[in-house]
Amino acid sequence: MTARLQERYEKELLPQLAEKLGRKNRLSLPRLEKIVVSMGVGSAISDKKHMEDAISAMTEITGQKPMICKARKSVAAFKLREGLAIGCKVTLRGVRMYEFLDRLVSLALPRVRDFRGLSPKAFDRNGNYSLGLNEQLVFPELNPDKYTRVQGMNIALCCSTNSDDESQELLRGFGVPFRTEDTSN
Repeated sequence: MTARLQERYEKELLPQLAEKLGRKNRLSLPRLEKIVVSMGVGSAISDKKHMEDAISAMTEITGQKPMICKARKSVAAFKLREGLAIGCKVTLRGVRMYEFLDRLVSLALPRVRDFRGLSPKAFDRNGNYSLGLNEQLVFPELNPDKYTRVQGMNIALCCSTNSDDESQELLRGFGVPFRTEDTSN
């Protein structure tokens, strides 16, 4: 079974990108390699239940069990000890990656309050795009009664190209809503 966006990429986006970039080789065209979703749960230092809630929420959102990230160093000012669980992350590839991107673009981002599009300046000069969400409850899979604590997350879209412009073109093709710069001001 292929995801809707994966089918769209193979049938519509690849020919469009090949024409626009002037390349005939399919393998030289930009593609989405992986999506990394991560949550930093600093409050887990004082309450272990916060980490359990974050892991449960991320499992429901991504459909994959997250990896727990532990502190590398001890920092006395933050009451942090080396080896303490302070976050979790999931790396999505293949069908799950396309399904997650589809839900992010069509369901979650439109539910963000005062959303005017994603910043086109959040590329890392290597073709990867990062965005942050302040609240995980924009995903409809989560029950607001179960997750009462607001928890944010970071999402990194990793592309195969080193060019930010090519990556932006690819993500626009997937329907990622980038903000258009106003030149009227």
